[in-house]
Amino acid sequence: MSTYFPARALVDLTAIRSNVRALAGHAAPSLDRTAQVMAVVKADAYGHGLLPSARAAVQGGATWLGTAQIAEALALRAGGVTGRILTWLYAPGAPLGDLLDADVDVSVAAPWALDEVVAAARERNRVARVHVKVDTGLGRNGLTLDALPAFLTGAVAAQSAGLVEIVGIWSHLAFADDPVHPTVLAQADVFDAAVRLAEQAGAHLEVRHLANSAATLTNPRMHYDLVRPGLAVYGLSPVPDLAGPTELGLRPAMTLEAQLATVKAVPAGTGVSYAHAYTTPADTVLGVVPLGYADGIPRHASGGPAAATGPTGAPVRVGAGPTARTLRVAGRVCMDQFVLDLGPGAQEQAGDRVVLFGDGADGGPTAQDWADAAQTISYEITTRLGDRVPRVYLGED
Repeated sequence: MSTYFPARALVDLTAIRSNVRALAGHAAPSLDRTAQVMAVVKADAYGHGLLPSARAAVQGGATWLGTAQIAEALALRAGGVTGRILTWLYAPGAPLGDLLDADVDVSVAAPWALDEVVAAARERNRVARVHVKVDTGLGRNGLTLDALPAFLTGAVAAQSAGLVEIVGIWSHLAFADDPVHPTVLAQADVFDAAVRLAEQAGAHLEVRHLANSAATLTNPRMHYDLVRPGLAVYGLSPVPDLAGPTELGLRPAMTLEAQLATVKAVPAGTGVSYAHAYTTPADTVLGVVPLGYADGIPRHASGGPAAATGPTGAPVRVGAGPTARTLRVAGRVCMDQFVLDLGPGAQEQAGDRVVLFGDGADGGPTAQDWADAAQTISYEITTRLGDRVPRVYLGED
């Protein structure tokens, strides 16, 4: 089967290394301690590619890696990635024994999960390293503070029996992108209470961790022993209303580019794409970009009726250097393609390069610009990028 595709995502691994170093700097000594960095590489490293991104993060100074799914953690080990890995999202009947064989730390968020980890430890004759997940106010996975004492009694008994080591306690923030939101400090207070309960019960805690990307960058109070940045590892801002990547010392790692597939002149009044949501206001030239919602291009980034400055969809950079222009998606994003109104007298030809988003250093669009156009978050823009779009890695070591 041919590997040809008329678009590609360039992933700069040097940027990932640099971002992790910057995040480690944010986690430098604060409140009399230095926090380690866990680079979260779930969801195929937020669309950037699991193994290359994980290796780059480790090279940048991450001492831990985090995955949501078991398959991701096992893929890291199969790919030769060493060091500490934590995985946390699974249902009853998961292959926990495989995780223990692969020397992966496992989160436990409910009594049944502890029971299954203990059973796997007995079966594989291994000691399971577990992190107790506490629900401090997100209302998602984890044990409530009220349920924690009874859970710890069973967990510490399993630890005394040599079946588990309770090496971590952790939680997720609900409003980390708003560091002054009252729930942030309230969750930290609940987390502190959970840590005290675990320590008093006899847990052998190595790490306490609460901070995601936003808290790592904005709130040293939340750093504890380990921070868990995800989005920021890939150079995107988790707090775009407060600061962009440059202000935070980050550089976006992904550039999504494509070749124009068709370029043609059309008269004024030409309807463009499905339902003619956009109609050309004058004689013009249209260009087809061969990427669509099957590739993760959000349909919500479609361009409707022309405004005073042209179509209203997401931005795309056409050309290079001083003649480069930022245009917008014209009409509806289709499954495999979308259209640009290149303007009257446009000189572009089929095969010319266009950039959907990159680091913005040349004034071109960023993933955040696409998120704004689609009324979503930049996490979704990179993470949903489809598998058929090739990833090309720059700066591989």
